[in-house]
Amino acid sequence: MKVSNSSNADPGSGARRRSDVTRDAILTAARERFAADGYERATIRAIAKDADIDPSMVMRYYGNKEGLFAAAVSIDLSMPDPAALPRHDVGRALVAHFLGMWEENEVLTALLRVGTTNQAGAERMQQVFREQLTPVAQKACPDPEQAPARAALAAAQLLGLALTRYVLRFPPTVALSREEIVAWLAPTLQRYLTAPSP
Repeated sequence: MKVSNSSNADPGSGARRRSDVTRDAILTAARERFAADGYERATIRAIAKDADIDPSMVMRYYGNKEGLFAAAVSIDLSMPDPAALPRHDVGRALVAHFLGMWEENEVLTALLRVGTTNQAGAERMQQVFREQLTPVAQKACPDPEQAPARAALAAAQLLGLALTRYVLRFPPTVALSREEIVAWLAPTLQRYLTAPSP
């Protein structure tokens, strides 16, 4: 009688799954460590210890700390499409969206902490906002050529809020409810994005 192989799975699939689990553990530990310690103080050794793996595995997958940081803070902001919103509601939608992102995703906090003290972090933050916020401004503003400046002004408000609420933790900013923050900031973002040029 012919004995059939009960598993048709790719024999390498188990190794790939283990590899994926290891990568996920490294990235989770790295995000938490970068958020807590910043780029300069976070070490490969500490991240490996948090992930319960050998430091050589971190180097194997990501090469060095800069490569690990770039992978750890890769993020899609999933920006709302202004074309799908009433024009008068763009500012409110963006503030509410970013509050949700900041409060539900530690990657943004890690990126902000590192971006204020490290060139690699600053460049990563610039890239995220250039590629993901500027297109929103282009669709919302009356003159698309002004989109980079308008996006920068919007980013100044959003990042200032995030810095004082989630990193520096100014008590009055932390004490504000999400509804209060939206009510205060939405008109400002709305003006930056849709008002005629001064």
